[in-house]
Amino acid sequence: MDIHWTHLPLINMLQIYGPSTQHTSGIEYDSREVQYQSAFFCIIGEETDGHIYIEEAIQNGASTVVGSDKAQIESYVHAYPYVTFLLVHDSREALAHVAVEFNFHACDELIKIGVTGTNGKTTVATYVRDLFNLVGIPCGMLGTNGIYTSTEKLSIKKSTPTTPMSSDLQTVFNLLVTSGDKAASMEVSSIALDQHRVSGFEFDVAIHTNFSEEHMEYHKTLDHYKMSKLKLFKQSKASVINLDDFGMGQDILQVVQKPFLTYSKNVDSSAHLIWTNIQHQSDGMSFDLLYKGESHRISVPIFGEYNVANLVSAIGAALLIGVSLEDILFALPKMQQVDGRFQVIHGPESRKIVLDYAHTPVALDAIMKAVRKLPHNRLITLIAGIGIRDFAKMPKMAKTAEGKAEVIVVTVDHPGNNNPWVVVDAVLSGFEEPFLQEVHTAPSRKEAVIKALEVSQPGDIVLLTSGCINGCQIVRGEHIPHSDEQIINDFFSKTTLSV
Repeated sequence: MDIHWTHLPLINMLQIYGPSTQHTSGIEYDSREVQYQSAFFCIIGEETDGHIYIEEAIQNGASTVVGSDKAQIESYVHAYPYVTFLLVHDSREALAHVAVEFNFHACDELIKIGVTGTNGKTTVATYVRDLFNLVGIPCGMLGTNGIYTSTEKLSIKKSTPTTPMSSDLQTVFNLLVTSGDKAASMEVSSIALDQHRVSGFEFDVAIHTNFSEEHMEYHKTLDHYKMSKLKLFKQSKASVINLDDFGMGQDILQVVQKPFLTYSKNVDSSAHLIWTNIQHQSDGMSFDLLYKGESHRISVPIFGEYNVANLVSAIGAALLIGVSLEDILFALPKMQQVDGRFQVIHGPESRKIVLDYAHTPVALDAIMKAVRKLPHNRLITLIAGIGIRDFAKMPKMAKTAEGKAEVIVVTVDHPGNNNPWVVVDAVLSGFEEPFLQEVHTAPSRKEAVIKALEVSQPGDIVLLTSGCINGCQIVRGEHIPHSDEQIINDFFSKTTLSV
């Protein structure tokens, strides 16, 4: 398409050099992906600066270069007079707005539900997709577990673990529209908000799950983390807010001026949606939902009391876009488990293997309390330090798990460039009384999963937690395929498992 660069005021252009219009075949932030007549955006990251790849991008065919470093931009202007060079305030923000234009504003054709919070984003985003599809609104999803249309998982390489880069995000929106979907449910991370990955459009509903310390390796301060998350609610038409979250709930109420619904488990709260009287069954849970002065008994095939909160937030989103409560109640018994989120696999001899990739102390505490309510003999829990995340969090994982399981296996997820044993030792340092349980260690997640299964006995629960995401382990820059489910199936190869 032809892009008239001077006609895009939202990109916050400071100066233009060269032709003001270019035929543009694609928009790229990786110089290696640039092809003939691509527009190349110089993104400044934590480890590299896109401006140093301008020459490579031009040699690969870039007809437009967008950057924020004036000296770097001007150093190429005279050598390449046929290339358009744009000096902008922020390349990431410019990329987001151009991506919307390049994809013909496909995002405007979708109902967009954004989910943010320290824990629960994947579960809530999945519940939203599932519920919307069940009530007749074809809904795709973008998040940690992958990218989906309303009917299938797409084989798209993700640019980031949670929220895609803005150009990739808008491409996915375009694909969803082309496939006939009417809505998109997506996880929105604090880092994505800070990096303008979701700039350029407005969400229809923003959902708040909870707030606790996370991503300090990026944000450095808790205030910056919170302020980043609050941005979502400032660019949303409506909001669903967790009144039980003292970390950020009240902060959101102070910034939202538009329609919102609150939810809580406290019957004495003033929340719009309240749940109570939870009962556990072998096939899920039931609870009472209070809304507009009426009580509704609900049975759902999901596990974990904290997942009731996640489900109620999805219900709130459906209500805010105009779905009737009657249609919602009819759909709820058909909800499905979320992969890797309190996902129960039944093993031989009454073993239960629970996959829940809780990777924060708060989430770990919640899942360990929840699984203990299932019938079992012993609880064997795998915990891990995430090598590509904040080392200060690692000891807190051991401290949280201590004394809550008969056996704890300590390992590493995504060691990155770290020695795996350094990460394991960082986790182990959090035990104050390690003798309270049997402790094993392993230098890789695969070995740790096998160890947890090996020490299990009939009637035990094996809980596999932490941040194994995107079907891989990141080791020294290499993405090595990994599947807990495959390891489990291989281990019990002579036994048929049911999920």
